Amino acid sequence: MQGRLAEMAARVAQPGRLAWIGLRPARLAEIVQVAEAGIGAAGIAGDHGRAGPRAVTLVQAEHLAAVGSYLGRGPVDAALLRRNLVVAGLNLSALKGRQVRIGTAVLEITGVCAPCSRMEAALGPGGYATLRGHGGWCAAVAVPGHLAVGDAVVPLPADGTGAPAETR
Repeated sequence: MQGRLAEMAARVAQPGRLAWIGLRPARLAEIVQVAEAGIGAAGIAGDHGRAGPRAVTLVQAEHLAAVGSYLGRGPVDAALLRRNLVVAGLNLSALKGRQVRIGTAVLEITGVCAPCSRMEAALGPGGYATLRGHGGWCAAVAVPGHLAVGDAVVPLPADGTGAPAETR
């Protein structure tokens, strides 16, 4: 993208907010909801994740209601989706390849987090298909730090200025 279109694509209407944090202590273990957590290269402390492009998983809070609606019920519980972070008020789809600051940590949104086959059991018939396009995003840890529910989720500019995208 070039020029004005690139500028518009880089702009966000507002910072998001971290609405929920969930840890997966082991591969098939129940999700543990926490109010705050440390984050290192391997992901969130206490989570079974590992360093790399899938160290942390995120989903938009707004998608919880959409998924529930597609299933014929109210918003789904974030723990059922097995993502680490729920972000409200910010379109994560617009941030692929970008970095976001949450608390003192910086994550790089690396790609789509596709649903796993266990979503049929977690959400019922059609659960897997329902999550396609709503399963969230994967991220690598660019800067370790600390995050807490309520922290702002601020996209950082691709130009390396360090100023949040919405202030440029």
